[in-house]
Amino acid sequence: MDFSELFKLSGLLGRFSPDGKCLASCVQYRLVVRDVNTLQILQLYTCLDQIQYIEWSSDSLFILCAMYKRGIVQVWSLEQPDWHCKIDEGSAGLVASCWSPDGRHILNTTEFHLRITVWSLCTKSVSYIKYPKACQQGIAFTRDGRYMAVAERRDCKDFISIFVCSDWQLLRHFDTETQDLFGIEWAPNGCVLAAWDTCLEYKILLYSLDGRLLSTYRAYEWSLGIKSIAWSPSSQFLAIGSYDEKVRILNHVTWKKITEFEHPATIANKRTIVYKEVEKSPSVETERLSFPPTRALASSLFSTQTKYDISQVPVSLQYVKPVADRANPKMGIGMLAFSPDNCFLATKNDNIPNAVWIWDIQKLKLFVVLEQLCAIQSFQWDPRQPRLAVCTGNSRVYLWSPAGCVAVQVPVEGDFQIVSLSWRSSGDSMALLILLPFSLMCQTYVTVVF
Repeated sequence: MDFSELFKLSGLLGRFSPDGKCLASCVQYRLVVRDVNTLQILQLYTCLDQIQYIEWSSDSLFILCAMYKRGIVQVWSLEQPDWHCKIDEGSAGLVASCWSPDGRHILNTTEFHLRITVWSLCTKSVSYIKYPKACQQGIAFTRDGRYMAVAERRDCKDFISIFVCSDWQLLRHFDTETQDLFGIEWAPNGCVLAAWDTCLEYKILLYSLDGRLLSTYRAYEWSLGIKSIAWSPSSQFLAIGSYDEKVRILNHVTWKKITEFEHPATIANKRTIVYKEVEKSPSVETERLSFPPTRALASSLFSTQTKYDISQVPVSLQYVKPVADRANPKMGIGMLAFSPDNCFLATKNDNIPNAVWIWDIQKLKLFVVLEQLCAIQSFQWDPRQPRLAVCTGNSRVYLWSPAGCVAVQVPVEGDFQIVSLSWRSSGDSMALLILLPFSLMCQTYVTVVF
């Protein structure tokens, strides 16, 4: 693996363009756009204030920069560097901003979620959507970009409105049988919309495009409910992670549960492969030893290196009991992700923070467990093949595929943490977001791995 030099960041704002050709990063009020292959600077833009959020348009021709404190969004063009757009929400304020699928409209959510303003870059027209609900995932677009679903709250009841993205006309408006709607998400084929309730009640509702309720699923009552969901790329399965440390898989024909995946602290099945990360001593040839040692030699001598060993089952994993008297307990299935080929599902149980569970979807059974030395911070599938990248807040990145797994040390001097990662759309490189916690300004950087 080849690593680029470090590039300074602000607020972990580093994004690949959808076509994979550019990498955008922010340093305070400056937006830097680089060519991914050469890492040369293509464009350098200066915004009116410190950038708090960036997002590429779907065609990779524009990029928006949101400055929530000032209620301003600035849009820049890669093809025409002299062109720019400024959207000022004024006294209404700004709490969220995003692109529409066509890359020519911007949706701004005002403070207190009073409305969503749809700005057109082509016609300069403005449309308004009233009563958006303040929830985790209140706006969802179909993958083909034709429809948008918006969660709404009015008269103490939850509603969903479906709009046609071409002209922003209302297609359907219906109420939901939820106490406090928490999120909505379309299936990849755009035929079914999933809506789930607050964590205080286990309920997920499935609606058709015309607003018909297809099914309601409730696994249990009177306990903390849904924590995360994920659609399979084929839209055949819906995985639901909950606070009882289980993942339930629903099928797309009857919307009934076909299986559930438990996450016990002890792995007893002999057919499950458990990769355990262990420390190894650095090996240095005696001929290279010198006094005083060179900087590179000293770094290799005193840096902790790790490798994977295959553990013999049964294996006991580190289990953390959540604090019962605090809000948002660290328990349940906090992360879910299907592989792009629909063959594997990666999960993380927050009660066992150092482990990644990889399930075989074709056989509906546990396939591999990765037991790390540190808690899992992030994982993401390669968009082109079943290859999972994992980071745990240390100086290494971990890669798993059906052929095996490997720990890769990032060649950066000093004490640092890899806090997040993202794949390029082609799958041949990824960006690592690095934090230097003991530096004067607690600076963040990005490096590209080829």
